[in-house]
Amino acid sequence: MGVRKDTGFTLIELLVVMAIIGIVAAIAIPGLLRARQAGDEASALGSVRAIQNAQAAYAATCARGGYAQNNADLAKSPGGSAPFIAPDLGLADQAGYGKSGYQIIVSDNLEVTNQDVTPAAATCNGSSANARANYFVAADPIRRGQTGVRSFGSDRRATIYFSSTASVPNPIPVGFPGILR
Repeated sequence: MGVRKDTGFTLIELLVVMAIIGIVAAIAIPGLLRARQAGDEASALGSVRAIQNAQAAYAATCARGGYAQNNADLAKSPGGSAPFIAPDLGLADQAGYGKSGYQIIVSDNLEVTNQDVTPAAATCNGSSANARANYFVAADPIRRGQTGVRSFGSDRRATIYFSSTASVPNPIPVGFPGILR
């Protein structure tokens, strides 16, 4: 009879290694999720800033001082030039088209003093809505707590406001506590 050699790992050794891998994964995964949320929030802030810049350009060059009232009007090209915002932001207000876990919506500012400045037909890109004296942009997580915690908002004042518990209100009241510079 031949000599038998035992090589390889025992079942206990394999179970110990699997337990260690499980513990390391349990420690690492929440940190990775928080990092992803932070990245999504940073992307939402960048999108709000991009819309602020697009609104300034739209008001100065396209609508005689008025602001666009929706994403689609900022995504339209003025006479063969580049649009004011990227195509992904142009769709970010529609269901199923969020950007990096956030819904980015440009809308009419609900201040009672907000008024039409330029008729839609007189804008340089044939906007679908009249250009108005103010605008509101909101960035809300698609799934609060998963894709992001904070909501962001801004208007013609070009200050970005945030809330960790709910959407930033439209209009943004004077003295609203969450301010980012």
